[in-house]
Amino acid sequence: MTYQPPVKDHTFLLRDVLEIEKYANLPGFADASMDVVEQILAEAGKFTSEVLAPLNPVGDKEGCHWSPDHTVKTPKGFKEAYAKLVEGGWPALGSDPNYGGQGLPHVVNLAFSEMSSSANMAFSMYPGLTHGAYSAILNGGSDAQKSLYLPNLVSGNWGGTMNLTEPHCGTDLGLLRTKAVPQGDGSYKISGTKIWISGGEHDMVENIVHLVLARIEGAPEGVRGISLFIVPKFIPDADGKPGTRNSVFCDGLEEKMGIHGNATCVIRHEESVGWLVGEENRGLSLMFVMMNEARLGVGLQGVAQAEAAYQAAATFAKERLQGRSLTGPKNPDGPADPIIVHPDVRRMLLDSRCVIEGGRAFMFWTALQGDLSHAHPDEAIRQKAADYMALMTPVVKGFLTDKGLKACSDAVQVHGGSGFTEHFPVSQYMRDVRIALIYEGTNGVQALDLVGRKLAANGGRAVMTFFAEVDAFVATNGGDEQLKPFVEGLAGAKAKLQDGTFWLMQNGLSNPDNAGAASTDYMHLFGLTALSYMWAMMAKVALAKIAAGAADPFYETKLALGRYYLQRILPDAQSHLAKLTSGSELMMGLPAEAF
Repeated sequence: MTYQPPVKDHTFLLRDVLEIEKYANLPGFADASMDVVEQILAEAGKFTSEVLAPLNPVGDKEGCHWSPDHTVKTPKGFKEAYAKLVEGGWPALGSDPNYGGQGLPHVVNLAFSEMSSSANMAFSMYPGLTHGAYSAILNGGSDAQKSLYLPNLVSGNWGGTMNLTEPHCGTDLGLLRTKAVPQGDGSYKISGTKIWISGGEHDMVENIVHLVLARIEGAPEGVRGISLFIVPKFIPDADGKPGTRNSVFCDGLEEKMGIHGNATCVIRHEESVGWLVGEENRGLSLMFVMMNEARLGVGLQGVAQAEAAYQAAATFAKERLQGRSLTGPKNPDGPADPIIVHPDVRRMLLDSRCVIEGGRAFMFWTALQGDLSHAHPDEAIRQKAADYMALMTPVVKGFLTDKGLKACSDAVQVHGGSGFTEHFPVSQYMRDVRIALIYEGTNGVQALDLVGRKLAANGGRAVMTFFAEVDAFVATNGGDEQLKPFVEGLAGAKAKLQDGTFWLMQNGLSNPDNAGAASTDYMHLFGLTALSYMWAMMAKVALAKIAAGAADPFYETKLALGRYYLQRILPDAQSHLAKLTSGSELMMGLPAEAF
C-alpha cells in the first residue's frame, strides 16, 4: 500500500467549504486563486507520495546515527530528499515575501504539511520546527536578526529548533537552570543542558539556529525571569555565511518508541554565544508564538498519521479474505469474503474516517482564523479570529491527537495479527503518532489550558462568540429538511457544550480540582461539537453540489460519512458531559498511598 494524498478533500475544503477565493482582496490570498492552489496541491501530492513516503519505513528501521564528534547522520535518502524539498521551494510556501517566502495563506501551507506528515512524520518535523523558529524571530526579533536569519530559515538552507526542556523540568519551565551571562557587546554566554531537542543536530542543512530559553544572571525566579536567545551552531560571519563553530554540542540521541528518522538530541551549551530576542525576561511569551504554531502542527500530525493508517487499513480490509459475511457469501467464487464485509471492521474504518475528515476540516478552519487574524482589515474580524485561534488551539492539539491515536490503534486491529508485525506499515504509524499526545504540552495540559485560561479570557468572549456563530448557523439552516439531521445534531451538541461551560464557570472557580477533573472530558466535548459544526458545513455544500447536478459520488459519500458521525460518534458528547459534571470529589478523595 502506498500513501495517496487526499488532494480532492483538500480542494473541497479550500474551494467549497472555506471559500478562500472570497478573501482575494487580502494579503497572501490575492495569489491563492484556486487554479494556483490546485496546482500546488497536485505537486505536493506527487512530492510527498513519491519522494517522502518511500523513506518512511527507511527512517523507522535505520534511525539516526550519532558520532562521538557530536555530529548526527540522518537515515539513508533523507539528505537527498531534503535537498529536493528546498529546491522545490516547499519550506517557503507560507512565509513572508520580504524574506524570500511565497506569502501564501497558512491554510494552504497546512495542506502540504498534512501530506508531508502523513508520508513521513519524522522527516516533516525538520522543516516544521524550522518554520516555528522563523515565526518566533519574525514576531520578536530585531530588524538585524530578521535580515540575518530569516532568509535562510525561510529557504530551508538553515534549520531551526526550540530548546526548552531540561533534565529536571519539562512542563514547569519556571524551574529551568540554563543561564545567560551578558558579555557587554550585546551577546551572552549560554550554559546548560537541554533534552528532547527535535532536529537538534543533523546533516541536512548548513547551519542550525537554536532558540534557547535561559535565565539571565539576577533575573527573577520562575517564568517571569526567562529570556529567549538565538544560538546558532555556526556563528554567521560578516557576509551572513556560517562562520565560527559555536560551543553548542549534541551529546547523544534518545532511543524512542517512534519517529526514529528524526534526531531527538541532548544539547549541551558550554558558554555558547547567543543573542537576546526581544526584551529581557519576556522570552516565554515569544516562545509561545513558536509553541502555539507547533501545537497546531501536532494536531495536524494526529490527523495525518490517522489518514495514512486508515488508508492502509482500508486497503487491507478490501484484500484480506477471512470468514464469510453474516448475510451470506459476498465472494462466492473465493475461499472466503474480504473482511470489509464484517460490520465491526467497517465500524473501525468509519469511526476513523469520520474523525479524520471532520478533524481535517476543523484544522483548516482554525488555520484560516489564523490567517484572518493577521490579514483582515476589519479590526473586529481580526479580534474574533484571534480569539478563535487562542480558544481552539488546545482543542485541535489535544482532541485530534487523542483521536489520531485511536484511529492508528484501530488500523492495527483491522490488520489483526499482521498489524502487530513489522511487515505492515500500521505499527509504525501507531508508534510515531504516540508522541503527539505528549510533546508541545501533554494533552492533559492542553485541557487545563482550555478550561483554566482560554475559556475565561476576556470574560469568556471567545466561547460566547463561538456559541453565537453556531446559533446563527442553526437559525439560518433550520428550515432545510435535507440538512435537518446535521442542524439538529449541531444544536444538541452545542447545548451540551454550553451546559458544560456553565458548569465549569459555577464549579471550577470555587474548587479548582473540579476544573481539573472535568478538563479532558470538556476538551473532548468541545472537539465533538466543533466537528459537528464542520460536518454540518460540509453537508450543506455537498447537498448544494448534488442539487446543482453534480454526479460525483464524492458528495454522496461525504453525506453518508456525516450521517454516520451523527449516529455513531456524536452521542459520545452526552457521556463526556455526564463525566465532567460529576465533580472531583471521588477522583481526589482516594489517598495517594492507596494508588
